[in-house]
Amino acid sequence: MRKRNRKRDDQAEVNMTPMLDIVFILLIFFIVTATFLSEEGIDMRPPPDCTGPDCVEGPPPIVVQVDDDNQIFVNGDRTDVERVLAAINRHRAEQPDSAVLLEVHDESSHGIVVRIWDDMGANGVPVSIQRTDGDGGEP
Repeated sequence: MRKRNRKRDDQAEVNMTPMLDIVFILLIFFIVTATFLSEEGIDMRPPPDCTGPDCVEGPPPIVVQVDDDNQIFVNGDRTDVERVLAAINRHRAEQPDSAVLLEVHDESSHGIVVRIWDDMGANGVPVSIQRTDGDGGEP
């Protein structure tokens, strides 16, 4: 018997075109279906000064200070972060229309400030933030 020697000129090739089509279709699908989120931040701008004749002076604000050692003071009285809302509610019981001014030191913990801010927002207490530097004044 004679063996037949076949030359294999045809090499097996993988056709890449259908795979590239699928990759581009998946890419378009994920781009179209992706949701774009807009992050919301805390507005650090103070309210504008009222200089007109129709400006009404309200009660003095309740000052909440957070120093560089993360100690919290409500109108000068030291308190804990869990008791800030209770202290503010006591002051607001005497003057219901008073707002809260949150004076934050540059080196204070961000988590404490956001927790106080969230507590005030969840309870409907108007609050504004003022950033202070090391000597107690504005930067």
